[in-house]
Amino acid sequence: MWSALAENINYAAAMILFCIGFYTVIMRRNVIKKIIGLNIMETAIFFFLVSIGYLKGGSAAIVTQGAEYTGMVNPIPQALVLTGIVIAVSINALSLSLAIRLYRNYGTLSVDKLKEVNE
Repeated sequence: MWSALAENINYAAAMILFCIGFYTVIMRRNVIKKIIGLNIMETAIFFFLVSIGYLKGGSAAIVTQGAEYTGMVNPIPQALVLTGIVIAVSINALSLSLAIRLYRNYGTLSVDKLKEVNE
């Protein structure tokens, strides 16, 4: 069991990071802390996707004349991660701008106090 964990430590680390981010989103009552938890979850997913495409001893996926197609790293997860990073940055900017707007309008970032204001 320990050898399997040692071989797949990157998947376990991604799972632990995702759980930390999920716990932060669920349990924290501050909007900024929820945004930070969401960023941790996104980072865990990016780490997981890059880990899927990794091949030990693999080479770059650049095919030259006479090159063999075996032992190349899969470039698709890397492209997905780059696209995901762009989307994550835009979501982060939008959520932080909404948090600033909430603070300016209501004077607080606590979810509980914002619920009281709306009732």
